Amino acid sequence: MIRFIASIVLLSLASSLQATTDKPNFIIIFTDDQGYNDLGCFGSETIKTPHLDQMAREGRRLTSFYVASSVCTPSRAALLTGCYPKRIGMAKGVVFPGNNHGLHTDEVTIADMLKSAGYATACIGKWHLGHREPFLPTSQGFDTYYGIPYSNDMNHPDNSGRKGIPRRNKSWLNQEEAWRAWKTPLMQDEEIIELPVNQRTITRRYTDKAIEFITANQEKPFFLYLPHSMPHVPLFVPEDAYDPDPQNAYKAVIEHIDAETGRLLDTVRELGLSENTYIIFTSDNGPWSGTWGNYKSHAGSADPLRDGKGTTYEGGQRVPTIMWGPGRIPAGTETNEIAGTIDLLPSIASIADLPLNTRGPIDGMDISGLIHGDDQSPRNEFLFYSRGGKLDAIRQGNWKLRMTTQRKKNPDKTPSVELYNLAEDMGESENLAEQFPKRVDSMRQQMKALDDEITQNIRPRGNYNP
Repeated sequence: MIRFIASIVLLSLASSLQATTDKPNFIIIFTDDQGYNDLGCFGSETIKTPHLDQMAREGRRLTSFYVASSVCTPSRAALLTGCYPKRIGMAKGVVFPGNNHGLHTDEVTIADMLKSAGYATACIGKWHLGHREPFLPTSQGFDTYYGIPYSNDMNHPDNSGRKGIPRRNKSWLNQEEAWRAWKTPLMQDEEIIELPVNQRTITRRYTDKAIEFITANQEKPFFLYLPHSMPHVPLFVPEDAYDPDPQNAYKAVIEHIDAETGRLLDTVRELGLSENTYIIFTSDNGPWSGTWGNYKSHAGSADPLRDGKGTTYEGGQRVPTIMWGPGRIPAGTETNEIAGTIDLLPSIASIADLPLNTRGPIDGMDISGLIHGDDQSPRNEFLFYSRGGKLDAIRQGNWKLRMTTQRKKNPDKTPSVELYNLAEDMGESENLAEQFPKRVDSMRQQMKALDDEITQNIRPRGNYNP
């Protein structure tokens, strides 16, 4: 009888282990301020990205894929929680070194969900969801963290001392001097291990750590979140990737990210993990070029989209996206169906066959079918909130309505009305609002109804009281 019971226990353990090892791995590579046009496979004629282009040939391009904000913090909060930033109290701007708030630890992140199912989890790169200890990645479902806690142009501990630091061309021409001028910290879990971080080598070191994590956890399911701190300005690359011409600064940075992504992909292939690993490559928002600021050769391109970072035009929130998973995701395919980072959490849950035990309602939809080759997305609508957290626009099918308030030009705060047919005018150049007043009214009502529900159910962000 004892032997019988022991055998049953062993069989149960073996079955549990097998179920765990059968779970797919997930890797999300999230660049910072990279434009829609900044990959060869998305139309760039100047930036060479052979590794990402190959990833696209072996996977699926999503050409109407959106982030939920045009700036860093709310965009990252949305990706990890499956919620519009407003729903979780993270819609208004970005977290600065002097701030004491962050993503509430009661929110369920992709890492929380996968860790509870036996996954190894790691965040390697830029966090920017709260740098106080209660909000760091190790409190948000990640076993380990290695990276910078906020943007690479922010100084520890209170963001002072930034005036007079060389920027753009001067910074690029004096890389060694420039990285020492920024007091951006590098963290391992909850500790600062390097101050200032050597930003010339950081992209490569992120990849080194990512490869170490994948190698160490190849026998069990893992989730790697790799949010690169580049190509956010100031731009840096190691000596062997450096081009002394400042006009080629941005190009050099993207090509370096491409090469490092190639190293990571090679590791996945060499370890025999390709057919059980999903890799998603995208950006946190559009490039820093347009009405909110033009960094010229230090910024990317959103062509043929309008505008860039900090705006709710397409160039601010539609981002280049590649999904790769040999044997699972059809090679050499693309879709122009609407989808976004808020859809990743429920989709990963579906793919991994896990329940959605979130803190409350989420806004994401299960697009696993679309990822795997379906022709239609379950998502037909998407809301656009300004960098200050105000509702600006809605997309319904091929139509996009923008209702923005120009305070300086309109003292009465009358919203300007813009209506675009993105199927015919993805550059948002022809305003059709006067031609289709009924469509404007219908979309305006739906936009308000969706936002009203979110407003009534806002959950608080986390606040740290030292």
